[in-house]
Amino acid sequence: MESMARLPVRRVCGDEDHALERRRWPATIPAVRQLLDEGLELGVITVLSGENGAGKSTLVEAIALAFGLSAEGGSTGARNHTRESESPLHDSLRLERGPGASRRGYFLRAEAMHGLFTYLERNPGARPEPVFHEMSHGESFVQLVNDRFRGPGLWMLDEPESALSLTGCLALLSRLGDLARTPGAQIILSTHSPVLAALPGAVIYEVGDWGFRRTEWADLDMVRQWRLFLDDPERFLHFL
Repeated sequence: MESMARLPVRRVCGDEDHALERRRWPATIPAVRQLLDEGLELGVITVLSGENGAGKSTLVEAIALAFGLSAEGGSTGARNHTRESESPLHDSLRLERGPGASRRGYFLRAEAMHGLFTYLERNPGARPEPVFHEMSHGESFVQLVNDRFRGPGLWMLDEPESALSLTGCLALLSRLGDLARTPGAQIILSTHSPVLAALPGAVIYEVGDWGFRRTEWADLDMVRQWRLFLDDPERFLHFL
């Protein structure tokens, strides 16, 4: 398909010339080890879901860095940096890019939004921008996506639901759905939200002790757990 050929990143795999020591973190994480051994196929939309500590944010961060994005958020070439905490995984990855695909991109991670907003205030662009610090966390997140995620490029989000209400998640879902229909646009998203994981057409990977495996939305563990809880909260809490 032409749309797949133009993806900024079609596949991620280990770089044999810069192998990561397999006995040391983060190669000890099953999902990281599987990525290095087998590679990861990406779609126009790729969703990573899994429990805390499973490695999904480590994968997203490493792909962002390998593409040239800042670990703390921002566009390609951004120099937003406060404290180095990222893993060295990106140095051991090779990205298979689509011929002639855009090299533009943006990375947003909810945990680093305050620092990113400060960076944007101190490094203004050519046109006036909203004062993100004067908005609520959720409002500023959606505003930044609306403002920055446009056209062909690699658009990455790490657990954006932590900044958003259900209404905010639905607004983001709608915006990302529109963006995915743009030729040459690609979205990579890690999330605990069954709402955001429901992006139409997404390739979904569930990440856990087994590594990562492709699955359908209805088969995600978090979807089953949310259904059980919402059907009978008291019964669910009784077993806790």
